[in-house]
Amino acid sequence: MKADLIVYNIGTLVTSKELERKSIGDMENIEVLKNAYIAIEKENIISIGEGNYPVELKDEKTELFNAEGKVITPGIVDSHTHLVHYGSRENELPLKIKGVPYLEILKQGGGILSTVRNTREASKEQLFNKAYEVLNRMAKFGVTTVESKSGYGLNMETEIKQLEVNKELNKKHPLEIISTFLGAHAVPEEYINDKKKYIEEIIKMLKKVKEKDLAEFCDIFCEDSVFDIEESRYILNEAKKEGFKLKIHADEIVSLGGAELAGELQTVSAEHLMAISDKGIDELVKNKVIANILPATSFNLGKNYAPVRKMINKGVTVALSTDYNPGSCPCENIQFVMNIASAQIKMTPLEIIKATTINGAKAIKKENKIGSLEVGKQADFIIYDTHNLNYIFYNIGINHVNDVFKKGKIIVKNKKLVF
Repeated sequence: MKADLIVYNIGTLVTSKELERKSIGDMENIEVLKNAYIAIEKENIISIGEGNYPVELKDEKTELFNAEGKVITPGIVDSHTHLVHYGSRENELPLKIKGVPYLEILKQGGGILSTVRNTREASKEQLFNKAYEVLNRMAKFGVTTVESKSGYGLNMETEIKQLEVNKELNKKHPLEIISTFLGAHAVPEEYINDKKKYIEEIIKMLKKVKEKDLAEFCDIFCEDSVFDIEESRYILNEAKKEGFKLKIHADEIVSLGGAELAGELQTVSAEHLMAISDKGIDELVKNKVIANILPATSFNLGKNYAPVRKMINKGVTVALSTDYNPGSCPCENIQFVMNIASAQIKMTPLEIIKATTINGAKAIKKENKIGSLEVGKQADFIIYDTHNLNYIFYNIGINHVNDVFKKGKIIVKNKKLVF
C-alpha cells in the first residue's frame, strides 16, 4: 500500500488516541508523539508513528509535506452549533449589558422569537450563503466537523428548510455537517397560549424529519419557562421511537433536573450544564452521557461557568463547543473557546485538545471515524503555527492554525482557504 500524502517532520503530534486512565479524573489520557509522521491514502490514515516514515509507503506519486517541527492535532469537532439561521440580534446587546434576563427578553418577543421571524422569511439560498461563510471562518480556526441544529423555524416548513440547508451544506462545503432537529427550542408566538398543541406539532415534525432523513439527532431546550422535565421526557421518548439519537439542552439557567433526565434517557450528550446539580453529575457518569460545555456562552452572558473541574474529577466525559448562535453566543471561533477553557475553567492543554477532538466526536457518535489520528480513521488534522502545544493557550486572542486537512486534502493553507 502506497501513500498519496505523507506529512513528516512533525514536532509534536497529539493523536487524541485514548490511553488507559491513571485515575478516575484523568482526562489527559491521550497519545502524544514526538518527531512523527502521518501517511494517508485517499481519505484515510494508513500509517502513523514516531521517527522517519517507512520508505515502502512512498512511490513517485506520493506527495510529501514537511511540517517543519510544528504541532499537529486532529481536526476540531464543533459538536454544538446553531449554524443555519437568518438575521442578527445586536439590538439586544444594551439589554444584556443592563442585566435584563434572557427569559425576560424572550417574553418581550425578542431573543429566539426574533430570529424565528427572520429565519421563516429567509430563502434557502439566503440561509445557505450565510451559513457557508460561517463555515469558511470556522475552517480557518481548525474546525473540520460541525453539528448544526435547527430550531429557528418552530413550524414544519421552516424546520425542514433549515435541515435541508444542512444537507446541502454537507454536500457542497468541505466541512462535514451533522444535523440535529431542535423543533423544541422554544414555543412560537402562535402557540404561546397552547404549548400542548405545539408539542403535538413537534411530534408531527419528528415524523416528517425522519421520513426525509434530514437529521440524526433530536435535541430539546429543557428549561424553566420553555420545556419542563415531563414535556422533555415525552418529546425525547417520541423521538427515540422514531429512531433519533438524543441530546438535551440541560440545566443552563435553572437547576431543573435536565442532567438527571439525560441520565435516565441515556442521551448521547447533555449541553450547557451551568446549573447542574451534584446528582446530575453522578447521573452523567453512571449513564456515560457526554457533558458538552459551552464556555463562550457563559463569557458572553457574564454568567457562571459549568463546574467542569468537578465533572472531570468525577469521571464525566467533557466536550467543548462554540454554541455558535445569533443570540447568547454569536461566536465562530473555537480557539477563543479553548482560551476560555484554559484561563477560566482551568483545563489543561491536553484536556482541551481531547475535549474538542475525540470527545467532540463522541458527542455526535462519530468517534469511530473522526476525532483522533489512528490507522483506518479519516485524515482530518490541523497544523498549528507553533512548535509548542502550550503556546496555543498561552498566546491568546489570535488564530494559531496555519494549515487544515480534511479527508486527506488541504483546505486551509498558510491561513487561507484553498477550496
